[in-house]
Amino acid sequence: MNPHPGERSSGAELRPSEEPAPSTTTALTRADRLDRLPFTRRHLTLLGGSGVGWALDALEVGLISFVIAQLSVTWSTDAAALSWVASAGFAGMAIGAALGGLLADRIGRRNVFALTLLLYGVATGLSALAWSVAVLIVLRFVVGLGLGAELPVASTLVSEFAPRRIRGRVVVILEAFWAVGWTGAALLGYLVIPTSEDGWRWAFLVGAIPALWAVIIRWRLPESVRFLEAQGREAEAERAVRWFEESAGVPEPETSPVPPAPAESARRRVAHLFAPDLRRRTSAIWLVWFTVNFSYYGAFIWLPTLLVAAGFPLVRSFEFTLLITLAQLPGYAASAWLVERWGRRATLATFLLGSAVAAVFFGFGAVTGSEAWIVGFGMLMSFFNLGAWGALYAVTPELYPTPLRGTGSGWAAGVGRIASILAPLSVHPLLTLGGTPVLFTVFAGVFLVAAAGALALPELKGKALD
Repeated sequence: MNPHPGERSSGAELRPSEEPAPSTTTALTRADRLDRLPFTRRHLTLLGGSGVGWALDALEVGLISFVIAQLSVTWSTDAAALSWVASAGFAGMAIGAALGGLLADRIGRRNVFALTLLLYGVATGLSALAWSVAVLIVLRFVVGLGLGAELPVASTLVSEFAPRRIRGRVVVILEAFWAVGWTGAALLGYLVIPTSEDGWRWAFLVGAIPALWAVIIRWRLPESVRFLEAQGREAEAERAVRWFEESAGVPEPETSPVPPAPAESARRRVAHLFAPDLRRRTSAIWLVWFTVNFSYYGAFIWLPTLLVAAGFPLVRSFEFTLLITLAQLPGYAASAWLVERWGRRATLATFLLGSAVAAVFFGFGAVTGSEAWIVGFGMLMSFFNLGAWGALYAVTPELYPTPLRGTGSGWAAGVGRIASILAPLSVHPLLTLGGTPVLFTVFAGVFLVAAAGALALPELKGKALD
């Protein structure tokens, strides 16, 4: 990377307040130096580079809901078989998240980010060639391996570079790229998939773009300074910090050296997640990840198919889904503001409670057939649920020290993906049991459990990363 000393900050709008910089006569750690910076163009590069990858992830995950809806018609495949297509992807995500987090603490955040983008981009392109449900299930599992590893690693990388006073807001903005990608999936579902029986194949080919993006992302993003220090790579860590400081016009201060962390096996890193000082927060965050994944993917992966089953034409159900998806963006915006006002815990719990209420009303409204009711409460459910996701990704990396941050984030996401495997498989039995009202009442109850788990988390707003 070739930093430009004359480059200045372009992100003043993300600075809620100015803090006096520590005296440069006092030795600072590199983490202190990063925390005192304003939001610069280099932060914007990191956020944008990670965010585009994040949006492409969402595009890929969102596409499967529209593909399932079309295949249920064109391939005359029953819902039970198609549910395995979605669940296979989430099974891959569960394994990918756990392995990706471990690898991020071993070989670096940036390397894992690029490799996982490449893996799921190629597998998505191959999915367009699938000739049976069984082949599609296998390819979806491979796609999931890449997806599952990428998301927690990207949020960890951004969290470790964001200035402390706006760290939560920056991570929520990163998560907001999910809404951009899911909206792109809804547009493909509305404009491309219904055009022919092979529309879903063309949609998957578009989803293969991450394979190209991975080639670019590897060279544009810096490696985590905290990771480099933990590996004893002092010169590389210094260059990465100076890349940001020169963007802000900050002179080079004296730095306190940070001793490298001792190397540990993957098994020991996972065991440390339940050390006495981390046990409660690990249990709470795993509970939240599990319950949020269950309700979110249970509801949204099957949403177009549920609307078709309610009697709406395929194109009309895709149109409703697109409108509901658009409500994700204001949900993220509200969450981004509130995580630095109310704090992570209060924001997360409030949005989960809102998700529960909206889910109940949506479930009963789907029976009445009122289009305004379905779209209105669907948008509310989307608003609250995705705002909760933003706060969840903001708080998770903050819970763990640097040597465990990738592992902790990855394993929390991996546990959550277990629920996302179960959720699509549970939809058909719950619909058989009591229809849409029972299905969404169950989702609402799970959201309430998630809110209780959120209240058990520590509040880390404004605190430095360990």
